[in-house]
Amino acid sequence: MTKIFVLLLCLLIVAFGFVNGSDEKEKVGIFELKKGGLSLKVTNWGASIVSLVLPDKNGKLADIVLGYDSIKEYTNDSTYFGATVGRVANRIGGAQFNLNGKHYKLVANEGNNTLHGGSRGFSDVIWKVKRYQKEGPSPSVTFTYHSFDGEEGFPGDLLATVSYILTGKNQLVIIMKAKALNKPTPVNLANHAYWNIGGQNSGNILNEVIQIFGSKTTIVDDKLIPTGKFASVKGTAYDFLKPQIIGSRISQLAQHKGYDINYVLDGEKGKKIKLAAKVHDKKSGRILELYTNAPGLQFYTGNYIKDVKGKSGYVYKAHAGLCLESQAFPDSVNHPNFPSTIVTPEKPYKHYMLFKFSTKSQ
Repeated sequence: MTKIFVLLLCLLIVAFGFVNGSDEKEKVGIFELKKGGLSLKVTNWGASIVSLVLPDKNGKLADIVLGYDSIKEYTNDSTYFGATVGRVANRIGGAQFNLNGKHYKLVANEGNNTLHGGSRGFSDVIWKVKRYQKEGPSPSVTFTYHSFDGEEGFPGDLLATVSYILTGKNQLVIIMKAKALNKPTPVNLANHAYWNIGGQNSGNILNEVIQIFGSKTTIVDDKLIPTGKFASVKGTAYDFLKPQIIGSRISQLAQHKGYDINYVLDGEKGKKIKLAAKVHDKKSGRILELYTNAPGLQFYTGNYIKDVKGKSGYVYKAHAGLCLESQAFPDSVNHPNFPSTIVTPEKPYKHYMLFKFSTKSQ
């Protein structure tokens, strides 16, 4: 089955290539895609996922993505609900880096560090709607954003593209691409959806079972900036090589109130697309599987969500959702031993995600 997924994804990648431009006058809206029992809503504000509705083991529908009722609430959001984050997702230590002999100082928006692209990252801009296809075997929408040279301190003009595609049976494909137009620049895009596969209003995710296919993590300091070294997960609270209940060892991570760590994904040699994580909610029977070509996976358990008024007035609290952010390693631009995130006009950026949803009765 995995080979079929990979082949299908490759065909979609060919179909959804680069598209041109962005438009500051673009209106913000919500775009719905439906296929079978799955319904997805996205917005061009931050190229964000607004909702994903699908049935449980008994056929009961539920929205499994945390979020808001109105677009206005997304424009004031500080949690990155459902957003595409960049130009560089995750953290850059000291809000600075050197590239080709030149020093770049970025906008610091988390203490002295840069988080998710700065104070006005890709999650806080209007993306152009380039393609919206509601009908057919693979309903889709494609957004583009032209990031200007010097935006949040990053060098060079960059054309970014994000496509959301429904395909197969209860499958969501996200394709992220970026092209440097004139200068080398770091790029690391990620989707920041908060998943609760029991339902966005079902409580916390601590009883859900997760398996993460990464045997190492990138060691971080007390500000969550990588040191450049790696650690084995075996025998630690980070060990999800076998399925484990998320909350079973979370008390060992009191400093940051839960999980917020990058896993080095294992994968099989020679395969570009690999299984990164699998989540199972026993009560609803829903299962989420994430496949990706990214080298890392940031696992975050919504540790700092506090009394956020979400959809239909439901109030989200700590651990109301979890993030599975496939991406490059945090602070890669300051660690030569990490996989490079530098994109050039000759070497574009490509990031693929396949979310497969299913159910089982037990």
